[in-house]
Amino acid sequence: MNFIRRSTLFLLAVFFQISTAQTIPSESIIASNKLSAYLKPEVQQALGGVNAISTAQLAEYFRTKFSERYFYDWKNGEERFKQYTTIYENAIHHHTERALDHMTKFPANAQWKLPYNYQNGEPVNAYALRHLARQHKMVDIAFYYKYQQKNPEYLRYFKNQMASLNAALLANKYETIEDGNGVYEAFRSGYRILNWLHIHTFFLGEKEYSDDDQLLTIATLLQHASNLYATNTEFVPGNHQTRGMSALAMLSILFRDFKDADAWYQRSMGLLEQHLSKEINKDGFQFERTVHYHISDIDTYYYVYQLAKNSNIQVDTFWESKLKSLFTTLTKIAYPDKSAPVFSDDTNAPWAEKNTISGALTLGYLLFGEPEMGYFANDFVESDMYWYLNDTQLQMLKAIQAKKPEFKSVVFPDTGYYIMRQGWEPDAMVMAISNGLDPDKPDHQHGDMLGIQAMANGQVILPNYQVRYSLKDYEFFKNSMVKNVALVDGELQGKEYAGNQGGSGFGKFAVLPHPKTISWNVNDAIEVYIGSHDGFEKSGVTYARKVIYLKDDFWLVKDDFHSATPHTYKQVWQGHYSLEKAPNLLRSSFNDGSGSDIYQLVPTDLVETSGKNGKQWSVVATKDKTHFNFITAIVPFRKFDDRIDEDKKNPSLKGWEVNSSKWGIEGIGATTLTKEGKTVLFAVKKVTLPSVTIAFSEPADAFVMQNEKKITIQSLHTKDVTVAYGYAKSKKAFVLKPGESITIEIK
Repeated sequence: MNFIRRSTLFLLAVFFQISTAQTIPSESIIASNKLSAYLKPEVQQALGGVNAISTAQLAEYFRTKFSERYFYDWKNGEERFKQYTTIYENAIHHHTERALDHMTKFPANAQWKLPYNYQNGEPVNAYALRHLARQHKMVDIAFYYKYQQKNPEYLRYFKNQMASLNAALLANKYETIEDGNGVYEAFRSGYRILNWLHIHTFFLGEKEYSDDDQLLTIATLLQHASNLYATNTEFVPGNHQTRGMSALAMLSILFRDFKDADAWYQRSMGLLEQHLSKEINKDGFQFERTVHYHISDIDTYYYVYQLAKNSNIQVDTFWESKLKSLFTTLTKIAYPDKSAPVFSDDTNAPWAEKNTISGALTLGYLLFGEPEMGYFANDFVESDMYWYLNDTQLQMLKAIQAKKPEFKSVVFPDTGYYIMRQGWEPDAMVMAISNGLDPDKPDHQHGDMLGIQAMANGQVILPNYQVRYSLKDYEFFKNSMVKNVALVDGELQGKEYAGNQGGSGFGKFAVLPHPKTISWNVNDAIEVYIGSHDGFEKSGVTYARKVIYLKDDFWLVKDDFHSATPHTYKQVWQGHYSLEKAPNLLRSSFNDGSGSDIYQLVPTDLVETSGKNGKQWSVVATKDKTHFNFITAIVPFRKFDDRIDEDKKNPSLKGWEVNSSKWGIEGIGATTLTKEGKTVLFAVKKVTLPSVTIAFSEPADAFVMQNEKKITIQSLHTKDVTVAYGYAKSKKAFVLKPGESITIEIK
């Protein structure tokens, strides 16, 4: 039995190897007149038998299949192009500039291995080679061909550049993954496939794009697919593999007539499902924690999902739910103006203080038809996405159903983003708090642990900034001096920065703080986030930050530092500030008269301002302290009259009185804010009224709200605290965890 069983297993293993082995080569290009031998038997038979299939017949077959399977029917391409030129009137300038830039720099017979020079004699760097490998601007050359009355020179440029890569492949004269700039690396190869499919479909039907030309392009794409299949046998985290597997899945759908296509489909969809499972957190955020890569993943999965739907190929419900969650997440992080905060390596618009998400959510609406996505959608798509929509979706843009979201504050507990939101009116306040770190691939993370961003009155009052890998300021803008964070001495959060192997400009920190969320609590009166990180522990400093949103008024930010030895403790605030009552009142104002005040309730020692590339920040500091607590009010104002009155010694903060509570307060350095029966307490040991006593087991932070019949006590402390409550002859003691509250009836 054992022999028979082993023999059976061996035969099954051999069968599996045979059934999954590739027949299409990965290191050479199949000749056009040999392609029919690689078709599935049933396709060969349908075309009259393998020996009877001519190149003209095969080219016509695939033109028909592309008409049925691609994102749009190329036979209507001329009409679609006319619509495109009408809708996107300025696209001609964009495409022309990029096309001429590419053709000026690179000959059609391009080189694919460094070092070498542009046609003007300047050296080609790694960043430029990677973009050559992606063939982005070749798409622009295809458009330029159309704009130039179909001048065949530009169609030939595409054919010759593709041929140059095929020649480099055969001669082994191309950058490899080991070099760091691999031309056939999954990300670059995947992008190239996407762009070449676009160009191939664009040129179908053109006289200059002959049957042999079309089949050569198909053969080249098949070689790319074979290479991706051979080099992606196992899961590799990150967007590079997902881009490659997205392209492989697309090829497997479009060219499912070939014998290897089923294996390609299983491999690509299986790996993509692993990426969806492992890299889209349970809370719906892409694991690299950036909007840029989040939207990039949307595109990656969209192409496959859309092509599968076009061909009535059933996609697992897991796929659909994960893809949908990516769109839903964008609605949850949105600012009231329908943009989004900047998180870590967002790179679309360097130095920008917001992210554009309307394009992605327009796509989400076209896929799922949900009015909450429609609220953020445009009545148009970005010009490049136009070519990846079918006619039905284009019609949907003419009558978008929109519904304002009903949710307000939201949390992404797995990713570590916390959004405090007043509402969706144009002047509403929103704050985003970041305290997360991906354990497996924090490459795109910035030095902004417990960093905050905020919008109020339609203005970004506490900005973060987009970056770009190729810019000289990239490392600087990736670290803590351009974040709204707290620091110790001259220490930044990101440490041991190193560039990548290929020299494209990208780099990452080997050491970043580890975050901890202590409490997240939302109620009708206040919203509270309490967190810490270990970024300064090697310097002997423990640190925690509390963010308290006093509903409809402003935020309090409390930074707690503790050490056995003296240090300089700092807060960094991004924005252009005047120093009204330096260092304890900073003010920014905007072109519509609105603004924001940063007010220190505990006096500090100094403030210093600095800037780079048009951005500015202020560093508020206190020197030579072992323990110190910043208590900072972030107070937006809609107009001049709502500002903090800098001429008053102890000004009111939107009706909140500082250290003027009716409670009797005990505690060294205690600080209070009071408004209409609500009191925020900092470093308080005991509070009393004539008939009520509330005592804490140690100096603590708390929120107390009183009316005629009850008192609510909420802990704002970083750890459990015992509260002793006395009223008349009644005495009670209870333990409150951070953020927890208890309500006591007053008889």
